[in-house]
Amino acid sequence: MPPNRHDTDSTTILTVEAFADTILPGEKRDPSDRAVAGAAPGPGAVAAGAIDLLELPGGGLAGTLPGLADALNGHAAELGAAADPDVPPFVALDFEQRTRLVQRLTAPDHPEKAMWVALALFCNMAFDSAAHLNTAAALEAGHPGLLTIGYRQPEPDGVWRFPSYSYGRRLADVHPATTSGGSPA
Repeated sequence: MPPNRHDTDSTTILTVEAFADTILPGEKRDPSDRAVAGAAPGPGAVAAGAIDLLELPGGGLAGTLPGLADALNGHAAELGAAADPDVPPFVALDFEQRTRLVQRLTAPDHPEKAMWVALALFCNMAFDSAAHLNTAAALEAGHPGLLTIGYRQPEPDGVWRFPSYSYGRRLADVHPATTSGGSPA
C-alpha cells in the first residue's frame, strides 16, 4: 500500500480509493495495492487524484469522507464481506462485488443514492477534468485523465487559442461588460 500523504485517516482513504477505483478502474500502483483492484489497464480515478479532489474544502465532501467510508464499509459488511483484519470491508471485496454494491447504492430507488452519486461524480471529475489542478500544470505533469481523453496542450504561453472556429461558425463577440481577465462583470 502506498504511504498515506493525506490528512484523512487511512481507513477512510483506502475505502474511498476503492470506491473511486470502482467508478473508474485503473491498474494497481504496486503489487500490494488493495484499494485499487487492478481491473483495468492504465490509470484510473485514484491515479488521477480522486482523493486530492475530494479532500478540497471547497468541494463540500471533505468533511463527509469518514462518514461515507463508514457507511460504505457497513454496506460491505452486510454483504458478508470476508473479515480481513488488514483492510476495511469494502476494500476486502473483489472488483465484481464492489461493482454490484455500488450499482445497488446508486440505483434510482436507493434512499442513499444522492450521496453515492455525488461521490462518483467527484471521482469522474478527478479523471476527466482534473478539477483540483491548474489545467496547464496538470497537462505538463502528465495528468492521466486529461491525456487519456486527448485534452489539447495550451500554446507555449499557457493559453489555449482556437484559430479555427468551432463548428465552422464565428464565435460571439465578447460582452462589453467582460473584464480583461475574462470574467463577466
